[in-house]
Amino acid sequence: MARRIAAGAAYGGGGIGLLGAAAMGLLLAEVQMAKRQVGNGSSPHPPSAEGLYGRAYETPDEPPLLLVMLGDSTAAGQGVHRARQTPGALLASGLAAVAERPVRLRNVALPGAQSDDLDRQVSVVLKDADHVPDICVIMIGANDVTNRMPPTRSVRHLSSAVRRLRTAGAEVVVGTCPDLGTIEPVQQPLRWLARRASRQLAAAQTIGTVEQGGRTVSLGDLLGPEFAANPRELFGPDNYHPSAEGYATAAMAVLPTVCAALGLWPAEEERPDVSRREGFLPVARAAAEAASEAGTEVTAAMPTGPRGPWALLKRRRRRRVPATD
Repeated sequence: MARRIAAGAAYGGGGIGLLGAAAMGLLLAEVQMAKRQVGNGSSPHPPSAEGLYGRAYETPDEPPLLLVMLGDSTAAGQGVHRARQTPGALLASGLAAVAERPVRLRNVALPGAQSDDLDRQVSVVLKDADHVPDICVIMIGANDVTNRMPPTRSVRHLSSAVRRLRTAGAEVVVGTCPDLGTIEPVQQPLRWLARRASRQLAAAQTIGTVEQGGRTVSLGDLLGPEFAANPRELFGPDNYHPSAEGYATAAMAVLPTVCAALGLWPAEEERPDVSRREGFLPVARAAAEAASEAGTEVTAAMPTGPRGPWALLKRRRRRRVPATD
């Protein structure tokens, strides 16, 4: 299904529905019930975390790395009250510590955004041709599922955004659609349907991103098994967005891939580790595996083969995000 969605996005196909028509009546009724239980207790305006991180590493002759966050409320950091708790700030701090170089953070993500807003966000990012980002992190997809955007359209917009950023010279890491089936107020069968739709979109996002030269990290942990086990700790006051601990979990999953994209991760980590079930796979199979296992990275490998493009699937060890100013 993910392969069909990605192919439809690439070749202009129509919408490929994730849910059958027979389920829509019950689904819509349960969506309304869930909406009455989420969205309370959270400010609609995430704290601004833009600025320079890792000032201790400043040198006169070396400019800071430029990290840009794009996407929806998750990328913006909605649900926390302090700038340092947002995923952008956590990633900028961690990247500065690994690179031993200052990192300037810019955030153009918009709470509530769907993938069709990425065109506008990318245009804002690339408006100044003299300041192309070194690395862009995109977190998008949850609102596409809840607003029933056709997945082919969703992936088409994401692929276009990745292509534009890569063509401009920026590295791109996409945090794929989180598992919406673990949101606490959501009941069965909506929970099962939400999980299925989320994972199918995440897998299709991976295929589209990798084919455009980007990397993906499965964000199932963002609303996945760890959240299901610790909902009071990892969900914020609105029962929908992550808490500070939840964003830290997501940042730890994404940071190794951000560093690897910039050539900053240890060389031994770049080789596939058979003991961790890493290796080269057809991109569609790699995407499916990543969608079902949070924290898994997929990046392009060989351009083509008998079963289409191939990708490298990595299960990177997580490291605690260092705290720097």
